[in-house]
Amino acid sequence: MKLAKLAKASAVVAISAVFLTACGSKSSNSSADKQVLNWSINAELPTMDPSKATDTVSFNQLNNSMEGLYRLGKNSKILPGIAKKTEVSDDGLTYTFTLRENAKWSNGDKVTAKDFVYSWQRTVDPATGSQYAYLFDGIANANDIMEGKKQPSELGIKADGDYKLVVTLDKQIPYFKLLMGFPVFFPQNESAVKEYGSKYGTASKYMVYNGPFKLSGWTGSNLSWSLVKNSSYWDKKNVKLDTINFKVNKQDSTAYNLYQSGKIDATVLGAEQARNLKGQTGYTNREQASTFYLQLNQTKSEFQNLKIRQAISKAIDRSQFVKQVLAGASTPAKGFVSSGLATYNGTDFTTASYVKSAVNYDTKEAKKLFEEGLKEIGKDSIEFTILSDDTDKGKKSTEFLQSALTEAFGSDKIKVSASNVPFKTRLSRTTEGNFDVVLSGWGADFADPISFLDLMTSDNSQNAGKWKNEEYDKLIEASKTTDANDEAKRWNDLVEAEKILMNDQGIIPVYQASEAWMVKPSVKNIIFNSAGVNYNFKETYISGN
Repeated sequence: MKLAKLAKASAVVAISAVFLTACGSKSSNSSADKQVLNWSINAELPTMDPSKATDTVSFNQLNNSMEGLYRLGKNSKILPGIAKKTEVSDDGLTYTFTLRENAKWSNGDKVTAKDFVYSWQRTVDPATGSQYAYLFDGIANANDIMEGKKQPSELGIKADGDYKLVVTLDKQIPYFKLLMGFPVFFPQNESAVKEYGSKYGTASKYMVYNGPFKLSGWTGSNLSWSLVKNSSYWDKKNVKLDTINFKVNKQDSTAYNLYQSGKIDATVLGAEQARNLKGQTGYTNREQASTFYLQLNQTKSEFQNLKIRQAISKAIDRSQFVKQVLAGASTPAKGFVSSGLATYNGTDFTTASYVKSAVNYDTKEAKKLFEEGLKEIGKDSIEFTILSDDTDKGKKSTEFLQSALTEAFGSDKIKVSASNVPFKTRLSRTTEGNFDVVLSGWGADFADPISFLDLMTSDNSQNAGKWKNEEYDKLIEASKTTDANDEAKRWNDLVEAEKILMNDQGIIPVYQASEAWMVKPSVKNIIFNSAGVNYNFKETYISGN
């Protein structure tokens, strides 16, 4: 998923969003009495429409105010959600879910199988414009629907009465149950969608909720809002918090001052803060299954040149980037897929697919490739703008990259500008292709390399740089079809695809993110997952001091 730039590291999907605890006017003691959590984040909330969300901020809000067939617990463990029973056919192609009958929407409507049917059909309908519809690949007829060859009503999902849902697949999907805990697959209330029309999901009042909390106070553009306990939620007895207050703080110093004064319960740390506070009570480091990378707009002639792409990559000292911009809390990227996400026969995917030349720092080779690239495109110099977020980390990231590229190639050969804009604006400009180079962040939606590699297929809406490679597309397709049930072949398909992407410098990986936080010891039972939606606050609580 797209990351909001990490407070502590620069993140996308600019990163991974990282929300840390933010502000409220009450102290931790009063929060403990009233079960109020004050949480700071560093990026605004773009949307609450499950069909249109693409970023970590939106997905984290949806994950706590909505609920699908399953919830994901610690270490992505499958936990009961709306489904109380699941049956799988012997061939693995038919899933039958029995739904609980006491689930309700916040408007009083019952949550039924029809809500899932409506939601999924709406998401794969090309008219909706969902950037996440590709995740439905493997569900019967999904691809034909997305290509306009069939109608949404032909999707492989149907309601058998109010409380039985049947899903039919074209092929086995190894990670299918993990997908069911992701907000794109959550139900939607058809009457609410139609009632609110184009306003649906654009403000808290233009939504209905079936999860542990309800969103309150979000106008669509403001920088503070709350999640309040949902009295209609079927398992409300296990929801401990009354309120979670969110406040956007784009400056690390502002957020940390609020933490020190007791007005927030956790905050992500800036580089200097992380250096100074490491090892102190409350210091927490959260590793992310997320990669920050540069997308080069390859509709522009200079970025169609392989040598220029390679030169830019080799001019970046990733170790110094991590040290100077991220206080050493993150790690230099070894590829697109994050380390630690998946292994086969004891080997990490990143190790198996490593292409050193795509991420190594070599200014001599960079200059040589850059000069050769300029000759090939018939130019004496190039200029471009790097797009990123307007957070502290976003600004420091673009400053570092500007300096590195100018130093490597000379100001007479390259002119690099920076454009630091709000997270929501960066997302829209990236989607529209309105950029030269953009620092993007992607967090895995589930623990499988395909969650990254799918993005770079030729027709994927997340492939904003428009890189294309026919062999890459074939390998990704084989991993989903002919080799889907052969673990060794599927693994090899994905490894070879990553190598193609890196050798062709389809993107430029920069770092794998982690977040340095200060978290009050009184905050208990936050469920954090590095892949998929990061936060599950369902059973979080504030303990007494």
